[in-house]
Amino acid sequence: MATKSICLYFQVHQPTRLRLYRFFDIGKDSHYYDDFANRTILRRVAQKCYLPMNQLMLDLVKQYKGKFKIAYSISGSALDQFQRFAPEVIESFRALAATGKVEFLAETYNHSLASLASESEFEHQVKKHAAKIEELFGVTPTAFRNTELVYSNGIGEEVYALGYKTMLTEGARHIMGWRSPNFVYTAETQPRLKLLLRNYNLSDDIAFRFSNKGWEMWPLTADKYVNWLKESAKDDEIINLFMDYETFGEHQSAESGIFDFMKALPGAVLEDGTFSFVTPTEATKKHKSIGDLDVEDPISWADEERDVTAWLGNELQQEAFNKVYAMTEKLSIVNDPDLWEDFGHLQESDHFYYMCTKFFSDGEVHKYFNPYDTPYEAFINYMNVISDFQIRLDEKRAALDVKETVQKELKKVKKTK
Repeated sequence: MATKSICLYFQVHQPTRLRLYRFFDIGKDSHYYDDFANRTILRRVAQKCYLPMNQLMLDLVKQYKGKFKIAYSISGSALDQFQRFAPEVIESFRALAATGKVEFLAETYNHSLASLASESEFEHQVKKHAAKIEELFGVTPTAFRNTELVYSNGIGEEVYALGYKTMLTEGARHIMGWRSPNFVYTAETQPRLKLLLRNYNLSDDIAFRFSNKGWEMWPLTADKYVNWLKESAKDDEIINLFMDYETFGEHQSAESGIFDFMKALPGAVLEDGTFSFVTPTEATKKHKSIGDLDVEDPISWADEERDVTAWLGNELQQEAFNKVYAMTEKLSIVNDPDLWEDFGHLQESDHFYYMCTKFFSDGEVHKYFNPYDTPYEAFINYMNVISDFQIRLDEKRAALDVKETVQKELKKVKKTK
């Protein structure tokens, strides 16, 4: 068996898009979602990416008799939409789960940034997501991937406390310094938590540069890529290739040859013999940690900075973010299932991303899915929804206060009789 490893992981997510929600809708119409866009986009991506790619992955697992292994994290937001709009996608993931060679990771249910705002809400979403994975695919997640690979020492401690011993994050240059991401590390403040770090250069060669004919390395072939993998891991142990699943067929069209590349890659890797494929949990069992990783401020896999400014880098984003999480305590008191459901959707990190005013090196990919013309439109639309949500929450709380007052008065009356 090859001593070096490749860990191939895909993120699967589709946001619950908001409809155009005007100021005059506040207090009158509390349906926030663009059902047509959500259904249309989900069905399109299912046909272009999820279904053909899942079939390809299943064929490869069977062709190489389990030597080819992969991992997925599928947000609860995506799973809910699959069940509603494209149940055949769920069935195709079930077929992959049945092979025993595909690992499903835990994450936040709503692809949220709860880890940066509310420990209780973060815990709630992680447990809800794990339960959903068990319900749909019959497996219990043992490795964790936070939204957009967001990680810090504190988040790592929370993840370990929830029972996970393996976590994925970004091999951010400003954190790694001279060190290579091609090893297993441990969290400095929780040494029992093993960390797998994304090799962003090799991952982005597929995710962002594959179809760029102006790229000096174009076209990318499986054999060429295997040579790059070998060179990168010459003195190292594991290469973690983490990317959006929508890379295949959506970000990179089928006409670009991306499916042919992926079909050829496992054979080229296994024939060379330098690497074996491992899932994240297998990786941290196979390879020992070579040291601790100290991450005081949160990192992510977004843009050049690899931090959280893609979602919280300007005043618009911060105001919206703080506004929604300020409702957590009152929601807990009211405990209304409909409000909780909407609260989950309103936490989806995509809403804050649409408000970003930064320039992105991968901006065209994200612009492709952005329903707004400007960050300011995204902010105004979101805050209109939040205003209506706040009214509903306040009304429920007021009704609860009245109910409690009535109950107290009734008790008093009973005592006097």
